[in-house]
Amino acid sequence: MTAALDVRELHCRIGGTSLLSGIHFALEPGQFLAIIGRNGAGKSTLLKHVTGELPAREGEVRLFGTPLASHPGEELALRRAVVPQTTHLQFAYETLEVVMLGRIPHQRRRPESREDVRIARECLERVGLGGYETRDYLTLSGGEQQRVHIARALAQIHGTPGDRLLLMDEPTSSLDVAHQHKTLQLVKDLNREGIAALLILHDLNLVAQYADRVLVLAERKALAFGPPNEVMTTDILGRAFGYPMTALAHPWLSCPLIVSGEQSL
Repeated sequence: MTAALDVRELHCRIGGTSLLSGIHFALEPGQFLAIIGRNGAGKSTLLKHVTGELPAREGEVRLFGTPLASHPGEELALRRAVVPQTTHLQFAYETLEVVMLGRIPHQRRRPESREDVRIARECLERVGLGGYETRDYLTLSGGEQQRVHIARALAQIHGTPGDRLLLMDEPTSSLDVAHQHKTLQLVKDLNREGIAALLILHDLNLVAQYADRVLVLAERKALAFGPPNEVMTTDILGRAFGYPMTALAHPWLSCPLIVSGEQSL
């Protein structure tokens, strides 16, 4: 099986400062990979290399078995979608219009169709925003805007044959607890459809519950990579975050339960 994403010995230096050192991992089709680490650990720098915003000058990033730089932009837009941490829209677009932006790669050789509109509406339904089609995007809450952009990303890769990849930077940061879980449950549904997903997340218990693989970054290096039960341990998390943490057995789920802070007598 060809990996949806394969990062090989990736290094990044600016001047004499190392921003990434020897990052190596693979993400298979249908897998959910979470990247965790403290602020400044290299998470955003790594994502910028995976999206192509920063070129890989040392090491390699391969998507679907092909070097990232070799992918034609139009074809890549059909198979890989990105949800950044923040997206600034200054005009009063209707919500459906924002989601329809995701269908633009499909309209290179044909005009917008009723099928595009149907898909955009379906994607809004999947993020729990059915009925919001004519709402002014600028009047939505931060969490609702975040879900609109997730719907846009879903619309972008909808219907594309072959392997697909979804990249998301802190997609739950503005969401309440219920919508955090619903969003990650949606990601798991997409995994079952064969879509690979890479997410940067800060809530360690959400990571433990939903991720198939976890990449733990510390001091701009990969400290650990593997299933949550193997890498989200008391020792590894304490070293990664520089703060005392305890990994306990979850009382009813087959994943770690992470408790932070010093024990008090």
